[in-house]
Amino acid sequence: MNSVHVPLYRLAHSRTGDKGNVSNISVIAWQPFIYPVLLEQLSAECIHSWFSYRSPEHVDRYVLPQLHAMNFVLHQALDGGVNAALNLDAHGKSLSFHLLNLPVLVPQDWLSILPDIKADPAVHFA
Repeated sequence: MNSVHVPLYRLAHSRTGDKGNVSNISVIAWQPFIYPVLLEQLSAECIHSWFSYRSPEHVDRYVLPQLHAMNFVLHQALDGGVNAALNLDAHGKSLSFHLLNLPVLVPQDWLSILPDIKADPAVHFA
């Protein structure tokens, strides 16, 4: 069977939160059949590596199989926390957007059933 990489946003959505210098990022599969692929590939080590530019001290992963979800806790990854950091873009939604670009390997035949984001040809950016 052939496999291809797709961005995580085609497999899941995400929510984030932060408290002090800790960021929580949840990943929720769009469909239950996707969850085993996420469990296999989205390890704490994988997430730590993906966010290496933030230099997290460590990453914890909590699995929520009933919800087809998992939560990642990135410790010491927010430049001291929202009130201490000079870079507000390092917090909240921007981290989940970054995570949703993570490439995930899936069977090629999934391409036709996974949601995708297509650019609207009617929208023009100056």
